Amino acid sequence: MGVTFNDVDDGDDLGETHEINVTPFIDVILVLLIIFMVAAPLSTVDLPVDLPSSTATPTKKPDKPTYVTIKSDLAVAIGETPVKRVDLVNALDAAGEGKKDRRIFLRADRAVSYGNMMDVLEILRAGGYLKVALVALEGVPDSAGTAIPAADAKPQ
Repeated sequence: MGVTFNDVDDGDDLGETHEINVTPFIDVILVLLIIFMVAAPLSTVDLPVDLPSSTATPTKKPDKPTYVTIKSDLAVAIGETPVKRVDLVNALDAAGEGKKDRRIFLRADRAVSYGNMMDVLEILRAGGYLKVALVALEGVPDSAGTAIPAADAKPQ
């Protein structure tokens, strides 16, 4: 509420100022902020998700990719060579001349539990391999939004 007193008597007791009063605007913004802060945690939904298929566009693979595979019996292999979990980092070091900045492609069977896959990821992280890509089959989304594996599915 701005009021200007002029010395010139033009018949109007109080003159208008053309400034915006921002106090109501700030009040509205604060109320909206509180509403969003309360509503944001309620918008998360926990649903069981089947993750083996993906509709993401495949990325370009290096000329000689390094695949670490977790089989359904929880055996680990580098490429086609079976490796014990305790020897995984040493075998990767030997296969890649000790280059820890290269990308490792991790493939896991559908029957492998999330905890077992995280154990292998933790071994890789502790060994210094921080660039790990998860491999899935290409799929086409159905009308419900879930991925259906394509007939000619290829690893990404």
